[in-house]
Amino acid sequence: MRHRFFRIFVFIVSTIFTVSCSKNNLKNEKIENKKPNIIFFIADDMYPWMFNNTDKGKDKNGKPLNLTPNLDKLAKEGVWLENMKVVSPVCTPSRYNVLTGNYASRASNEAFTGFTEKNDGQTVIQWNSYIVPGQETMGTYFQKLGYKTGFVGKNHIIESLSQVGDGGEKPELDADPTDPKVKEGLEYRYKELQKDIKKSGFDYAESLYHNNPNWLGIRALAYQNMDWIAEGGVNFIDKYNKAPFMLYIASTLPHAPLKPELSWKADRRITPKGILEKAPTVLPQPPVESIQKRIKEAGYEGKNRENILWLDDAVGALFSKLEKEGVLNNTIVVFFNDHGQDFKGTLYEGGVNSQAFIWKKGGFKIGNVLENPVSNVDFLPTLLDFAGNTKDLDNFDGKSFKPALEGKKYKGRTSFYHELGYARAVVKDNFKYYAVRYPKWAMNFTLEQRKDTLEKYTKFRESFGEHGISDDPKAPFGQLEMVPGGGGAEHNAYLNHPHFSEPDQLYDLKNDPEEKNNLINNPKYADKLKMLKAELKEYIKSLPGKYNI
Repeated sequence: MRHRFFRIFVFIVSTIFTVSCSKNNLKNEKIENKKPNIIFFIADDMYPWMFNNTDKGKDKNGKPLNLTPNLDKLAKEGVWLENMKVVSPVCTPSRYNVLTGNYASRASNEAFTGFTEKNDGQTVIQWNSYIVPGQETMGTYFQKLGYKTGFVGKNHIIESLSQVGDGGEKPELDADPTDPKVKEGLEYRYKELQKDIKKSGFDYAESLYHNNPNWLGIRALAYQNMDWIAEGGVNFIDKYNKAPFMLYIASTLPHAPLKPELSWKADRRITPKGILEKAPTVLPQPPVESIQKRIKEAGYEGKNRENILWLDDAVGALFSKLEKEGVLNNTIVVFFNDHGQDFKGTLYEGGVNSQAFIWKKGGFKIGNVLENPVSNVDFLPTLLDFAGNTKDLDNFDGKSFKPALEGKKYKGRTSFYHELGYARAVVKDNFKYYAVRYPKWAMNFTLEQRKDTLEKYTKFRESFGEHGISDDPKAPFGQLEMVPGGGGAEHNAYLNHPHFSEPDQLYDLKNDPEEKNNLINNPKYADKLKMLKAELKEYIKSLPGKYNI
């Protein structure tokens, strides 16, 4: 009897254990099969020294230059994209590359196509390559996969012409944001911007800067507010953490303005939407005192590191919220700097070289560094690949690098294509061919026409409180903007790059990484030049517009 009872007891316990294991296996399988949440964080105008994991991010004694615990976490646990490039190194086209997975010369907005016509059919990629509301974007693709999608922070990419319609006229530079009429106009423009972003594939659009703070049109609102942007991201996660979600969040930092009183020391109630009744509280409080205290304790006083810590705090707030809601373990986080800053506005290496991390709990099989070439058009197909959408991967100029992260066989890109303004470039086997072409009519400008072009450009900058760049109408044109003396974004390269104005350039990047020695007329490299020109022509022939090589 006792033996029989014992056999029955063992059977029951065994059955319970088997059922329990089956349920756990099903639960684990469900978790593994669940689509990953995506956070895509895009920073604005970071320099290489702002990343502690790089050689430039350390002093001569090896001490980190920045107090960035959250970026340090990404470096320690995630993957650093060692060979990260952008196609078009200024704000708008770089965001076009990221959000569409395609080159910005494919833009279809009227401002872009109209400018192409004026330039004899040559596409000119500037801050004009906007996404038209309704066009397929990162948001659209993830919505189709059942994701809830969010857009937070700096726009500077989705066209919003409705803002300048009835009630949306541009405000005066010295307008008072507390004036009822001005407030009404601000509210109108903000709501129209939200509508256009939502038409572009996003369920949620908050804490929006339509442009850089100092280009918004009202001097009294030309302030940074990382707290407000972080609040928009945290609120999105709070609202949609039960569903698979994708959040695109773009900071305005560390782009100007960077004076303390306009950035980290500013009133957290000031936003492009107007002046809030209450300041956000999602970042360490009290905001100014907290930043000051931590910077002082870390020994960074007087080194202008406060804005970098402020940016890092926003990344930390997102991580904390993901962890609090129990979704961190199923989230992929990308942190991407929109383009290189040293020679921004040009296709020199200081413009196209950028920085990025990709993170998930437990890391990727590749380890902490991916050395394969990665372009910013590759992000969207890669993230869709992780989400299980492989049928659309051939719709992009970009290529998924998911296999490389997983340590699998990977046939990646063998060359980089770059386009910006009146310039095009291709890089292959450590050599770069660089072309600069203007329409024929521009090359025949009279001195009066050059003076007129320069005067109009200067007045345009002054209308936003900025200053002119050049006063010499005889100066060579810029590569990004066809203005004597060049535009503001390319000014550093204009002044410091020895071959800036030459129409054809060839560089050996391995032996001349600073691109000081133009090899274009060296017969030793004739075959290399021929090969690179053929490679560039191959890219161009598949793109809209024309470009004479």
